[in-house]
Amino acid sequence: MTLAVGSPYVRGASWPTTCRRQALNRGHAAYVMVGGGPGKEAPVLAMTAGRFAVSRAAGPLSALARRAGASPLTPRLGAVAVLGFLGWRLGFGPSLHALAAIDGWSLGTAMALTALTTLCCAWRWSLVAAGLGATVPLPRAVAACYRSQFLNTATPGGVLGDVHRGVRHGRQHGDTGAGVRSVFWERTAGQVVQGAMALAVLTLLPSPVRPFLTWAWLTMAVVVCVLVGWLAARRSAGRPPSALAARILAECRRGLGVRRTWPWVALASALAVTGHVATFLVAARTAGATAPTAQLVPLAFVVLVSMGVPLNVAGWGPREGVAAWAFGAAGLGAGAGLSTAVVYGVLVFAASLPGAVLLLVARSGRARRAGRAEGARRAEGARRAEGDRLARPARARDSVAVEQARA
Repeated sequence: MTLAVGSPYVRGASWPTTCRRQALNRGHAAYVMVGGGPGKEAPVLAMTAGRFAVSRAAGPLSALARRAGASPLTPRLGAVAVLGFLGWRLGFGPSLHALAAIDGWSLGTAMALTALTTLCCAWRWSLVAAGLGATVPLPRAVAACYRSQFLNTATPGGVLGDVHRGVRHGRQHGDTGAGVRSVFWERTAGQVVQGAMALAVLTLLPSPVRPFLTWAWLTMAVVVCVLVGWLAARRSAGRPPSALAARILAECRRGLGVRRTWPWVALASALAVTGHVATFLVAARTAGATAPTAQLVPLAFVVLVSMGVPLNVAGWGPREGVAAWAFGAAGLGAGAGLSTAVVYGVLVFAASLPGAVLLLVARSGRARRAGRAEGARRAEGARRAEGDRLARPARARDSVAVEQARA
């Protein structure tokens, strides 16, 4: 398999024409191409500022993906617009004072909580990957999740780390599609558990979004009823599900639906979400928030849900806007929400720095291996040249002897 970053064009069976390849290169600053092995169509991953397109070659899931039409500048412009509006309305002075309040205790606590959440995410990924046949050992999963977290917090869009994790594991495992899909299902499980916990907390505890929860529950009930009715109608009519739907359901069962897997996946996801909420509470206390914990927990879930919006730059943008709105609607002050979000972003970035170290170590290791391989090739070339030099006089004597024999 091959991996090329920033190539002048994309080689892949899913991009049919050179024009589209060149257009992809002109419209985006960076992308990742993964080539499949013999007999496998090459999945293509295009990664830019907030844009993640997976070709249908990666497997049954990616057949549902479509190339995003938005410009790669969209997330940057959206995030800049949100931050500019907040700076104009609230100012960044209180946020800078909150940043100055970060001390060793808050930083150490955030790093410890991030280590716990990283371990839980790695455990969840190892469970899902094992079900899909793309087994990843837990130590390797922890290192990959740390690298993924750093890339997600340091690059626009917040998904490049997951792309890197899936592609790297797929190449090591020998099946890039399985590696990418294992990350997809692992992230999906985490988002589902986080959404369920958010709905439960926001329903039980007072929050600014409580008036909208009734409509949310009704919408979910209608969607579930329509889906169940549609499936029942198809089954009663004797029409089996499509091949694509059958493959997706089968893969979901293998990765998440096994009885010995899904309880542990749910537990790992719940622990990871709890760690994120605890980190937000640490940021709120560091920023000076004195509200009761029961009032801050629902706000933390609101902000965590907003962080899934891809219109961000390295995590900044929607998080600060939603935090300012939520804190203001709760009577705590929009400035306090902005300061909390800023402190949270800095703490999370600092706690993900071990991932940067792992990336540098991996890069230096690749450079050393490449240097050793190049040295071995040069040594082999030198040995061959020396052998030819020593054999040249013997060949000359043999040639003279042949000529004399002919004469």
